[in-house]
Amino acid sequence: MAFALAGIRLPTVRTSRLSARSRFQGGQMAADLAFLSRKPIKVPFLGSSSDADPAYTTVSATGKVLVPGTESDDVPSTLPTSSTEAASSNLQDKVEPDAGQTSTTSELTGAESTSEGDKGSNSSQAKERVEDAEEKPRCVPPPGSGRRIYEIDPLLKGHQSHLDYRYSQYRKMRNMIDQCEGSLDAFSRGYEKFGFERSASGVTYREWAPGAKWATLIGDFNNWNPNTNVMTQNEYGVWEVFLPNHADGSPPIPHGSRVKIRMDTPSGIKDSIPAWIKYSVQAPGEIPYNGIYYDPPEEEKYVFQHPQPKAPKSLRIYESHVGMSSPEPKINTYASFRDDVLPRIKRLGYNAVQIMAIQEHSYYASFGYHVTNFFAPSSRFGTPDELKSLIDRAHELGLLVLMDVVHSHASNNVLDGLNQFDGTDSHYFHPGPRGHHWMWDSRLFNYGSWEVLRFLLSNARWWLEEYKFDGFRFDGVTSMMYIHHGLAVGFTGNYNEYFGYATDVDAVVYLMLVNDMIHGLYPEAVTIGEDVSGMPTFCIPIRDGGIGFDYRLHMAIPDKWIEIMKLKDEDWKMGEIVSTLTNRRWLEKCVAYAESHDQALVGDKTIAFWLMDKDMYDFMALDRPSTPRIDRGISLHKMIRLVTMGLGGEGYLNFMGNEFGHPEWIDFPRDVQHLPNGMVIPGNNNSYDKCRRMFDLGDADYLRYRGMQEFDQAMQHLEDKYGFMTSDHQYISRMDEGDKMIVFERGDLVFVFNFHWTNSYFDYRVGCLKPGKYKALCMQMLHLGPWQQEAMCYGTVICHP
Repeated sequence: MAFALAGIRLPTVRTSRLSARSRFQGGQMAADLAFLSRKPIKVPFLGSSSDADPAYTTVSATGKVLVPGTESDDVPSTLPTSSTEAASSNLQDKVEPDAGQTSTTSELTGAESTSEGDKGSNSSQAKERVEDAEEKPRCVPPPGSGRRIYEIDPLLKGHQSHLDYRYSQYRKMRNMIDQCEGSLDAFSRGYEKFGFERSASGVTYREWAPGAKWATLIGDFNNWNPNTNVMTQNEYGVWEVFLPNHADGSPPIPHGSRVKIRMDTPSGIKDSIPAWIKYSVQAPGEIPYNGIYYDPPEEEKYVFQHPQPKAPKSLRIYESHVGMSSPEPKINTYASFRDDVLPRIKRLGYNAVQIMAIQEHSYYASFGYHVTNFFAPSSRFGTPDELKSLIDRAHELGLLVLMDVVHSHASNNVLDGLNQFDGTDSHYFHPGPRGHHWMWDSRLFNYGSWEVLRFLLSNARWWLEEYKFDGFRFDGVTSMMYIHHGLAVGFTGNYNEYFGYATDVDAVVYLMLVNDMIHGLYPEAVTIGEDVSGMPTFCIPIRDGGIGFDYRLHMAIPDKWIEIMKLKDEDWKMGEIVSTLTNRRWLEKCVAYAESHDQALVGDKTIAFWLMDKDMYDFMALDRPSTPRIDRGISLHKMIRLVTMGLGGEGYLNFMGNEFGHPEWIDFPRDVQHLPNGMVIPGNNNSYDKCRRMFDLGDADYLRYRGMQEFDQAMQHLEDKYGFMTSDHQYISRMDEGDKMIVFERGDLVFVFNFHWTNSYFDYRVGCLKPGKYKALCMQMLHLGPWQQEAMCYGTVICHP
């Protein structure tokens, strides 16, 4: 099976290898061609226990009242794919109307947001405006047949047994969830049942900790007295305590109080931050974090005002990190990002902002990928309400806000993370070596566990519902989908590499469930998966048998550019460039990018640094002479980004600052780190010197960075006008290794790239689909000066009929 990019036949499988810079490294492991089969295990219907006030009720976001202690008659007999028996605390309760109760979660209703960050008024007009804009169904469609993948790619029939098994496991899990929990909608609302839930009569705290022998809630509110609020456990490992309101009606736990759960566990007495905590902070001078009971008064809660934009056909993403988004060496804030960076992103022509490091992470230099508190936005940048204000402002500007979500692994911190939460090695994670990622020094989730599914599905739902994110970029999906985690596995495109014993079917089923939930309940939401393997069916809808992502991050492209830039100019192969950019599966959309955010980190190199190196520090002023290295570097920097956008996918991504060739790397403030394997990672004495993005360089009209930024801006606006990334017409008419020319059509545009280091071409003949006269829409060449109608060395021309 192959697909044609209008004139060039390409394989359906993406051939990808892992560079030395990738996070996927280690020992080789082969994938055998066989499907996974597991014996189902019996699971009883799982109810809840409550020793609280029998009159106590909680309210869901829909306004329905949930009464604890009721059970369903529909009891399935098996749980499909679980290697360990997972106990559930099913709290699916009888629904009774009660207008006197208050909601346990912030309702996503209107609010006013200004660029200055003023609190929005909690007006009925604002609520109606946002509610009218939201037409989100609250049910997930039933599973489809899962058979269309064989029509899309007949080669998949050779692995039908594995794929049919995978889909049957997904269907069984959907059926289990529907029977035990009522629906995937209800199952993904775990945040309304676990953690702290406020009602009219008090606060209930629930936690799943089956390994604990005793538990109590402690905090500022009870002077950390372990005997005041002792919890009770039901037969399925769910601990619960109810705290009634004070006599004057005030809540039993004040907003902003520090809270922890103390447990007697198999590994001893330990104090932990609640797993479902909504906010967590680090006190000055302390190492561990403190869980914070976050429940501000109604008048202080941020209320959204602006509706969420519709997902654009062409996705142009500006990847960002809030903490290092200031020109000053400091940790920036949500408010400053909202006021200073979002307008810049809009002006540059991007239509989406992807934000990293939102989930709380105790180690700042992890780039946000060692998450400790999954439901808490990072307190380094501000409060949860300030994050909401940022998102609302982005929506006002017409920008989608995507979150870089980490469900592939978790921090191994014991005190402020999930690791050994109930004192056991197998609580949220696989026990033993399978539960530890030796390279990332982190824990790996057991996706076959019922309560882990509830936790992760609810986590994705929480960020969409509470904060109104418009979608996710799922981190480390390759690590999830394979038991070998993709470590040092050079995926060649052989289907045996994807469908065999090396595949973690539980993880793939989770990815199907989370995409199912997201696209069913939030049809406009966007999901992007970071997968280096090229897993077939990755971006095919679930009803057709796929995994359900909207886009795959085209990770082979930046690796290829690094490989090419190590060569002399005369050794650049036009065919290799085109092949890498276009090597993607039919009907499976990709987000292309020229360089990874990892390349901006200390010790690595961005494209600009690869091309210009230290000359960037001395020869970027327009009133001073340039150098051949600078001239060549600026031209190739522009060409690499444009050809990547032109051929690489149906979406495009840029990491902040790279649009103008940021001259310095990122270095987070950090101490020396001692890893369990004895490895020592040196620190930088907690320096903030490189924790910044110098946007003023791209804005300065006396520096050459300005021209690079303006070219990137022109790229975005050109795509916005012509929509070439998602055009059906794509035709590559020339890949000339002698002339070093690449010519292709995409949409109504003709792109001509001259990668030759010395030759300029006059009257160069280019074939076009449409006859007639063409006009040059964009032109860049090596030397500054009047635009000419020929492609100079290191030049680009874009024409329109």
